[in-house]
Amino acid sequence: MNASEIKIDLFRKLDSLKGKRLEEAYGMLLNFINSKNEIDEWQDLSKEQQEEILLGVEQLDKGEGRSHKDVMADLRKRYTDD
Repeated sequence: MNASEIKIDLFRKLDSLKGKRLEEAYGMLLNFINSKNEIDEWQDLSKEQQEEILLGVEQLDKGEGRSHKDVMADLRKRYTDD
């Protein structure tokens, strides 16, 4: 199959989907397309940046994260002129 035939076949299959199945296929396709960009961006980070991100993910997995609301409240206290 050449590129044009693949696109037509893919369009026909997507066109036949309805409702939730169409939304799921759309999400999977976007995830696939965007994953290439994410891999490229990850590789552009320094080793130190990658390690810090992985440490953050590990901390979140252990339940050691803080909510955005709490972090922002602390920053407002620290940096506002009260």
